[in-house]
Amino acid sequence: MPKIKTRRGAAKRFKLTGSGSIRRGKSHKRHLLTHKTRKRKRHLRQVTLVDSVDNGRVRRQLVRG
Repeated sequence: MPKIKTRRGAAKRFKLTGSGSIRRGKSHKRHLLTHKTRKRKRHLRQVTLVDSVDNGRVRRQLVRG
């Protein structure tokens, strides 16, 4: 039986923390930034955790066989 490959797109977007949570970056920081406030852009730079309802889905994509 072959090994299960990691989905490379997901591996580039998500990282596992030491406690097992999954970190992700925030969206809406690529273009059309001139009308967004300084505060909003500053908060978009921070990383956040994946919501608990999506944890299983993301974890399955990061699985290594």
